[in-house]
Amino acid sequence: MNKYSFIKYNYIERWVSYWHQIDEVMKLKTGEVLEIGPGNNFVTDYLRNLGIKVKTLDIKEENKPDVIASVLAIPFSDNSFDSVLCAEVLEHLPFDNFTKALEELKRVAKKNIIISLPHWGWLFYAKLKLPLISEKKIYFKLSLFNKHTPGGEHFWEIGKNGITINKIKNIIKENNLKIKKEFLDPDSPYHHFLILEK
Repeated sequence: MNKYSFIKYNYIERWVSYWHQIDEVMKLKTGEVLEIGPGNNFVTDYLRNLGIKVKTLDIKEENKPDVIASVLAIPFSDNSFDSVLCAEVLEHLPFDNFTKALEELKRVAKKNIIISLPHWGWLFYAKLKLPLISEKKIYFKLSLFNKHTPGGEHFWEIGKNGITINKIKNIIKENNLKIKKEFLDPDSPYHHFLILEK
């Protein structure tokens, strides 16, 4: 069975993540976008159908990207793309490579970078919807520094082995990037989004 088969890969939380990826790109009113790690190309195809120019980059030839390369050595010149989208990719590299990858994303982006990272933890969540009152979501996530054993596909995740969201944000700030927005959606709590600006 293909890794990106519908039933195995496209569970409902991933659809929520797709929606946020598309929504954040559209909010930026961007020109050309570089998408790192297009996976099953759902987001790529949807953005292209909306008239957004998208170029894809992946290290795996079987994902049929426009360019086969690593996020650690993006073969484009500085400021080549209005925005760069890198969703659920960076955890596939050892954490020591996070800063280098971030530097490359910053280098090729003219202005904005959208990243999402896996965020392990227990979610406590309540949703309130009453007539004449807009929906309210109340939630918090509890991560207790569980040990992450590298293997499978992820080398690391937020909430494990001492990697906190604050540690990630500090690295981003040390690289002179501004965090314009940061969130996780309780309907897809494993995907932590950070919208960055040069």
